Amino acid sequence: MTQSFISIKKFSKEPYSTILGYPKSTKRQLNSRILELEKLKIKSISLTGPTTIGKLEILGKGYVGVVVLAKRGTKKIALKIRRLDSQRSEMKSEAILLKLVNTVKVGPKLYDFSKNFVVMDYLEGEKIGKWINTLGGPGSSKKLKSTIKTVLEDCFRLDQMGFDHGELSSISKHVIVGSTKSTLIDFESSSTNRRVSNVTSITQAIFIGSGIAKKVRRIYKIPAKEKIIEVLRTYKQEQSRESFENLLKILKL
Repeated sequence: MTQSFISIKKFSKEPYSTILGYPKSTKRQLNSRILELEKLKIKSISLTGPTTIGKLEILGKGYVGVVVLAKRGTKKIALKIRRLDSQRSEMKSEAILLKLVNTVKVGPKLYDFSKNFVVMDYLEGEKIGKWINTLGGPGSSKKLKSTIKTVLEDCFRLDQMGFDHGELSSISKHVIVGSTKSTLIDFESSSTNRRVSNVTSITQAIFIGSGIAKKVRRIYKIPAKEKIIEVLRTYKQEQSRESFENLLKILKL
């Protein structure tokens, strides 16, 4: 994808202001956010990606914020911008959660944050739903199995630390598959205060309940749903390494 970078100064005016102060902002709010970006050493933003706001392309959009490709010095980073209509009043809580999952090598690396922004590692790749559509031909099964195993291992580490992602039942938007790394993204609905279900949610999403499950079944032969549900039930009760290994074995990973 083409990446031309636009100075953050230009984001105080239309059409770029829609991105910086989504969905609607005042001149004062925009100028304040530009100062905030300068403090974070963000110099420019590239409007590129699979999601659009009007005619502008971005990396992603959620209930809390919009994500764009930006530059911090010469380094490309992913910048999450808090929406003005978000129920969250700040981005610190999400940044703390991302920092926590980074301790077990999960998620994009957190670099910095402020009231309205989170600065993190830019992971070049595709969301898993789209990536699976590109698979076909020799080696597809091996590639798919390797990616699923990586993601399940991430989920197991989160389960072990009592951290629940919260949105893994809709997996297609929450896993990025890159050439060097595949990882979970978007921790805005995460919590350390509820029962964890990362492994169970993602296994159900990949193998049982979604459009992705149909695609996975076309690429490699997986056991009957009943068998998967049975081992998942055991894992849910124990959440031990042994019950996790048993799940991987059943899933032929």
